[in-house]
Amino acid sequence: MDDAKIAFTSRLEKQSKTFSEAVAEYKRRYGRDPPRGFDHWWEFAKERDFKLVDEFDAIDEDLAPFWTLSGEELRRRTYLLGHLPSITLVRIQDGNVSEVPITQAYVDNERGHRSRGFRELLEKFIEKLPNMDLAINSKAESRVLVPWEHLQFPNLTLRDLSGTHFAKKILHDFTPSWQDNGSVWEAYRRTCPPGTPARQLYSSYRDPTVQKMNALVGNPRSSDDLFAFVKTVDDDYDFCANPWAHYTQGHFFSDWQTIPVLSPLFSPSKAKGFADIRIPSHYYLGPSARYTYAYDLVTRGVKEIDDMEVPWDQKRDFIFWRGATTGGGSTPPGFTPTYQRHRYLSSLNLSLDSLSYTSLRFIRMAHESAASNVTIVHASPSRPNTFISTTVPAKDLNNDIMDVAFVSAVGEYPGGEEALRKVHRFARSVPLGEHWSYKYLVDLDGMSYSARFMAFLASDSAVLKSTVYKEYFSDWIQPWLHFIPLSSSYPEIYNIHAYFSGPSASTMAVANMTVEKTAKWETVQKERDMQLRQIARAGKQWKQTLGRTVDMEVYVYRLCLEYARLWADDRDAMRLVL
Repeated sequence: MDDAKIAFTSRLEKQSKTFSEAVAEYKRRYGRDPPRGFDHWWEFAKERDFKLVDEFDAIDEDLAPFWTLSGEELRRRTYLLGHLPSITLVRIQDGNVSEVPITQAYVDNERGHRSRGFRELLEKFIEKLPNMDLAINSKAESRVLVPWEHLQFPNLTLRDLSGTHFAKKILHDFTPSWQDNGSVWEAYRRTCPPGTPARQLYSSYRDPTVQKMNALVGNPRSSDDLFAFVKTVDDDYDFCANPWAHYTQGHFFSDWQTIPVLSPLFSPSKAKGFADIRIPSHYYLGPSARYTYAYDLVTRGVKEIDDMEVPWDQKRDFIFWRGATTGGGSTPPGFTPTYQRHRYLSSLNLSLDSLSYTSLRFIRMAHESAASNVTIVHASPSRPNTFISTTVPAKDLNNDIMDVAFVSAVGEYPGGEEALRKVHRFARSVPLGEHWSYKYLVDLDGMSYSARFMAFLASDSAVLKSTVYKEYFSDWIQPWLHFIPLSSSYPEIYNIHAYFSGPSASTMAVANMTVEKTAKWETVQKERDMQLRQIARAGKQWKQTLGRTVDMEVYVYRLCLEYARLWADDRDAMRLVL
């Protein structure tokens, strides 16, 4: 936490103070002149008190592969993308923005909320933008998976994908679902470098139960897994080197076919290995009762403080989560119990005897044992500077500190919904405001990114976030300062709670700690609770200063300038000339 605060403060202090400094920093980072219109973007950002004017490596990372395409080729691929299902073509022309009507071969029921949200973000600066088209993904999932060879040897593959062949591959050969002809994982593993385990047929489809169960950790962890805290979330996890881990993430089982060629598709998030271009999610623009903090049902606006917000001292010391069983598709079927949300709930709510082997997967992965016990490291009440470890039955600990449950069943599950309900806890659906009654809010991936993260940050509760997705703001937010990162295997969650809130009742009972707590021990616990409260406050401050709509506009403005340069035939003419 100390390192995180220092790192973020240092980053803020190093930001360019003047336009000339910003230009110099841009050239230093990217080795080229800024795009034309950078001066107007700078004025726009400064007028809105944007805090991280130099931090746009995400845009450079996303657009880097497209420098190998000519402007003509980029425009052609964009237009062809508009013919695919769940993609909306947005046109910027002469200071106006509109959707391009294209008759698509496949039509689904996905609404164009993401393209409408994107168009809203353009309104403040649309007159400053050159003409261009942008293909907006209507799905939550990332969709572009380019084989490694195509990215490493673009001159060779461009010849193969030019003219009618590209149109045939992306249109005539494309079906919206896999139709028993491949899967996301089969497409994903082709993005991996030759020689990696994912490119080896046996390793890439190996039964995950054969591997040591800590699949989402690069190297096998020792028995102190429960006390190993991650520095950041797993959004950079290498599935190419650890292919067995793909069984634990639902997006590898999406029913929607991916796009196998380099295509400029703008999406709300991306997992490592995907080639989508990130834009802010429409859910963050709001307002809505499901995804916006302090949403006012009467005015349909947003208040400063939610009506259901609770003072910190009145919040419950529980870890809270409610959500649907979203998290992946069924291609191939049968792996739902290993998805991220199902693993989380099955590990926290059930005794060992009541679980199937697949649902047991997380418990064995987290605990490295055949018994559902949790080892808690905590201070001794009689000697606060002395730390001891206590092994507690998971079911007792869960009753002490956990309140997590599904509220609805979506998608397929082996054995049907009846089997799902036997091994997972279900509870009533709750309004978003009920979350604010708890100190700890868990944020888990669904079909893709979690749309509630911004609302959680805006509250006065602390957020524990686990994700394998990068979003537009991923480089702007600091783990352990603005939120608590949680690994994708979750084992450390119990000791995170023990650090901030102290040993639970069942932990103290097992440790036979019946002695009177010393004043020093009480002081330590108050200090730890204050640290948790500081994370909650820092997250709220981040939302108010870097998670605003205007901050999203600053990001999209700069993204459009960078994309406009790629869109042009003469890219050199699209650079800033001082």
